[in-house]
Amino acid sequence: MGLLGSGLLLGSLQRGARRNVGPALLWGDRAAGGGARACSSTPAHGLEGPARRRSYWRYVRRLVQGAPLPPYSRVCQVGDPALRALAAPVEPAQLAGPELQRLVQQLVQVMRRQRCVGLSAPQLGVPLQVLALEFPEKLFRAYAPPLREASQMEPFPLRVFVNPSLRVLDSRLVTFPEGCESVAGFLAYVPRFQAVQISGLDPRGEQVVWQASGWAARIIQHEMDHLQGCLFIDKMDSKTFTNIHWMEVND
Repeated sequence: MGLLGSGLLLGSLQRGARRNVGPALLWGDRAAGGGARACSSTPAHGLEGPARRRSYWRYVRRLVQGAPLPPYSRVCQVGDPALRALAAPVEPAQLAGPELQRLVQQLVQVMRRQRCVGLSAPQLGVPLQVLALEFPEKLFRAYAPPLREASQMEPFPLRVFVNPSLRVLDSRLVTFPEGCESVAGFLAYVPRFQAVQISGLDPRGEQVVWQASGWAARIIQHEMDHLQGCLFIDKMDSKTFTNIHWMEVND
């Protein structure tokens, strides 16, 4: 889930095909180059997009090194089949193993580099049930105090969940602007449950449980949706869908 600029969010307040992919390895042939082809450049569902342009040196580098393999060092964008796949559970034999640790390390690195507050394995091209969440004090203070109060924001430390499950604790729906690193440059109002409980395993295989409300509950639900091949645009109020740069375009 993307970190949205406080001025933008406050201004908004003031103005008013899934596939089951179960790779034998964490990101083996089926995940990276076979039928699942995570983060492929091939258009989804036969929709043709514009031809991709590469510089000569980028072309040569790709020719020599080959296509990058997941987990990627960047976030997959909407239209990529990896974002619509149903994530598979991590098998017990993979817990605490080097491949899972590498995936978790990459999730945390990309999440912090992008200054977002949550990231899931499918967003890095890995169709597994793993997600990372973090809202450090520095990012918390980037929001204006009125917005923190309105959205019930509180900072929280890094939390990583493997094979998580979600339970609703408070079914009241709260609608608030939301963005996503996989739908870069856009936001919309999305209804979310007020409070939830997420439970699962940490990267060492230990049981972990977290009860959260407000902003933290929203982040949890957003990332859990990614594991089901669901994006915030599937649940948004479509009339509020906004390009965050629209004012710059009009200048």
